[in-house]
Amino acid sequence: MFGSVQTRSMAPAFILVLSLSLLALRGLAQGVLSLLNRRHVRAHAERPPEALRDIMDEATYRRSVGYTIAKSRFAQVEELLDLAVTTCVLGSGLLPWSHGLWVGAVGSGAWAQAAWLLAVSFATSLPGMPLDWWAQFRLEERFGFNRSTLGTWLADQAKTLALGIVLGLPLLAGILRLTGWIGDRWWLWAWGLLMAFQAVMMVLAPILILPLFNKFTPLPEGSLRERLLRLGERTGFGARTIQVADGSRRSAHSNAYFTGFGRFRKIVLYDTLIAQLTEAELEAVLAHEIGHHRCGHVPKMLLWSGASSLAGFGLLGWLAGRPEFLEAFGFKASAGVAPVLLLAGLLGGAVTFWLTPLATRRSRRHEFEADAYARSAMGECGSLIGALRKLHEKNLSNLTPHPWYSGFHYSHPTLVEREAALRRGSGTTATPA
Repeated sequence: MFGSVQTRSMAPAFILVLSLSLLALRGLAQGVLSLLNRRHVRAHAERPPEALRDIMDEATYRRSVGYTIAKSRFAQVEELLDLAVTTCVLGSGLLPWSHGLWVGAVGSGAWAQAAWLLAVSFATSLPGMPLDWWAQFRLEERFGFNRSTLGTWLADQAKTLALGIVLGLPLLAGILRLTGWIGDRWWLWAWGLLMAFQAVMMVLAPILILPLFNKFTPLPEGSLRERLLRLGERTGFGARTIQVADGSRRSAHSNAYFTGFGRFRKIVLYDTLIAQLTEAELEAVLAHEIGHHRCGHVPKMLLWSGASSLAGFGLLGWLAGRPEFLEAFGFKASAGVAPVLLLAGLLGGAVTFWLTPLATRRSRRHEFEADAYARSAMGECGSLIGALRKLHEKNLSNLTPHPWYSGFHYSHPTLVEREAALRRGSGTTATPA
């Protein structure tokens, strides 16, 4: 009897120590990776490697090195702050204290618990907001990328918060309500609810949410529009419209994507991208995006996401049935599922971080496949290589990442790897037009 009591009393302490150790281990790993990457970049700082000298002139290359190192240092400060806030919140007793106050004032119903989750999430994000401001108006400004105003930035923060409340509150309340209706299998139904929510949002987001942050206008009549529409016909990619997003209001960085399904599908080009690339290069970029569609990457990604979230909800269901998990962080065993959801959100990254290379490896394989499709659709590789080179130059991308760092943080292959694959597939060594 004495042994079983001792085991139960030690379990919460062990869980707390293990959780904080996992957080610290992730922080240490992130710091080591960042240090390795900065050293690797500095080792090539004086001039680009031979294979890269046609991509950037030396002055631009040195700016890209400076940008990479500045971003790396800043990211490390963000990571340390996040680690400090999370550790403090988990180990100080603030969470059960705030939960007790909230339940006493608002109640313990599903909507009240959902509101507590959102309130705590917002409160823990506040320490990082000055860093978000610094990244936009100091770091990005220093390297010529910031186009935003303080008013636009504040409006974006307010819109993001409002969307979190409007969309997150009902979803969380629905999940919490299921715990009372379904019983021990609530996590399975909660997963189904989340999947349904995501499916609806994939249709509604391009229509209702994206226009809150960018203005979309139809691509004007002309040779570029005709060229892109012919590409869509040639590849069997029907799109309702080709639109231009005013990305230049916020940043000099560029992008292109397609979004939506069926008759709601649309192709989006940033105005910065149109200004940077030739028509042939824009066609190649769009062919790459179509390649993701034609290779089935979107449904594959959704299946992977669904399987991952199912495993996550299964773990949540198991943790909800373990009173010692809540007790480890100062909650009563009867506190319910809401604290379990919050704790899992705070700790989840410490576990999933180690699985990141699997996701980046899958993403890189998709990028190679989309590149190969674009090469086939264009009948040549020079246009896509030219586009990639310009995008890396204009965005001051890191051309020499450390392999371990890129394995964790780079969802796309390096430029050298993409060029080599494109040339092998076409059997050419010609330089891009």
